[in-house]
Amino acid sequence: MIGVPVDAWYVWLGLSLASVALVGVGTTLPTAPPPAAGDAAETVDRTAATAHPATAEQPLDAESVRVGSRRLGLRNDAGTTHATFAFGPVTPATRARGLQAILRGAPPGTHFDSGEALCAAGRDARRRAPRWRPVDGPLIVRHVVWEGCDVTLVG
Repeated sequence: MIGVPVDAWYVWLGLSLASVALVGVGTTLPTAPPPAAGDAAETVDRTAATAHPATAEQPLDAESVRVGSRRLGLRNDAGTTHATFAFGPVTPATRARGLQAILRGAPPGTHFDSGEALCAAGRDARRRAPRWRPVDGPLIVRHVVWEGCDVTLVG
């Protein structure tokens, strides 16, 4: 008879190691799918495409988000996904307090003297490199049209 005897100790040791390796691989697999960046980008595009002021919210299934002027990234334990905006550029309202307040519903006149000042703040925000930030609620999108300034804020 040619072959490995099944009662040999090294066969059992090899099978044990293979079983431990399979269990290790199985426990490292993600339990949830990667976040849906495409859904968030569609919400931004629908709001940015309107000709009138509008606001929208999109729940996020991610741990962190990165908003740029042309694309969005979402990240959780299962992975990272990105989506590009069809209508842009949009303005990330993540660092400027005035833009954050307007994103959350404040009238533009309470934080800016004119539409040009709002547009200038938007240009400055679009120039900054996007950073990963923890998700603390839904993605908020607000399209603002005020004194000749047309801007879509995302945060």
